[in-house]
Amino acid sequence: MLSKEELLRYSRHIVLEGIGVEGQKALKEAKVLVIGAGGLGSPVAMYLASAGVGCIGIADADVVDVSNLQRQVLYTTADVGKPKVEMAKVRIMEQNPYVNVITYPERITPDNICNIVKEYDFIVDCVDNFPAKFLINDACVLTKKPFCHAGVVQFHGQVMTYVPGKGPCYRCIFEEIPPQGSVATCSEAGVLGAMGGIIGSLQALEVLKYFNGAGELLTGKLLTVDGLTMNMRKVNFSKAREDCPVCGKHPTIQSIQASDDRYVEKEVCSLK
Repeated sequence: MLSKEELLRYSRHIVLEGIGVEGQKALKEAKVLVIGAGGLGSPVAMYLASAGVGCIGIADADVVDVSNLQRQVLYTTADVGKPKVEMAKVRIMEQNPYVNVITYPERITPDNICNIVKEYDFIVDCVDNFPAKFLINDACVLTKKPFCHAGVVQFHGQVMTYVPGKGPCYRCIFEEIPPQGSVATCSEAGVLGAMGGIIGSLQALEVLKYFNGAGELLTGKLLTVDGLTMNMRKVNFSKAREDCPVCGKHPTIQSIQASDDRYVEKEVCSLK
C-alpha cells in the first residue's frame, strides 16, 4: 500500500497513463541492483530513488576522489576519501526515506556476483571496465535476470537492455573482452560529465519502463548518443546469436566459478 505522503510524493507519476497507482506500487515492490556508483550510477540511483523504487542495492568498492566530482553528482567535496556506497546511501535516504538501500562495499567478482544478483529483480550495469561488463552479462544470463548496460567516454554513450528470452545479450554483440590497452578508458580519454547524466538517465528510464510495462525497452537494440552533434542512432539486433557462448543454443559458459580467468583483460600480443 502507498501512504498518503507517498501518494502525494509520486502524484506526477500516478496521473500518467501507463503508471497510475498500480504502477507506483510495482515500483515500490521492485528490487534493483546498481553496480558501480560513479558517473552512470549516480544519476541512476537518484532517479530510481526519486521514482520510488522500494529497494536499491549499490555495489562499489571505491572511495570518493576529487576527480570524481566533475561527473559523479551523488557526492560533494566533503565526501572525498569516504566510501562511495556509504555516501550514496546518505544522499538517497535524504532524497527519499521510503527507499531501502543495501550497500555492497566490494568489487563484483566471479566469486560473489551470482549470490548478489539473485536477490534482485533488475540489474543496472554502471561499471567502467570491460571485464566487469562481461561478468555482469554472463551472471544475469545464467541467473535469468534482466539488466541494462551502458557505457560512456568523451562525448559519446550507449545503452542497451537485456531481458531473458527477448533478444541478444551483451556478449552476442561485443563477443569478447578487448585486449588490455586497446580501448581508451575515461581516465585516459576523458569524459564530459553531462554525458554520464544523459546516459544514466536513459538507464533509469529503462528500469522504470520495465516495471510498468510502458513503451518499448531497448531489447535487441543498441542506442548510441553523440553529445557533440546530438545525433542518436538505434542499431537493431533482433535475435540472439545462435553461437553465443552464454545464451546461444549450445552455451559453453554454463556457470561462473570463483577467480574465473575469463573475466581478466588479456595483454595485447606484439609481433617480434
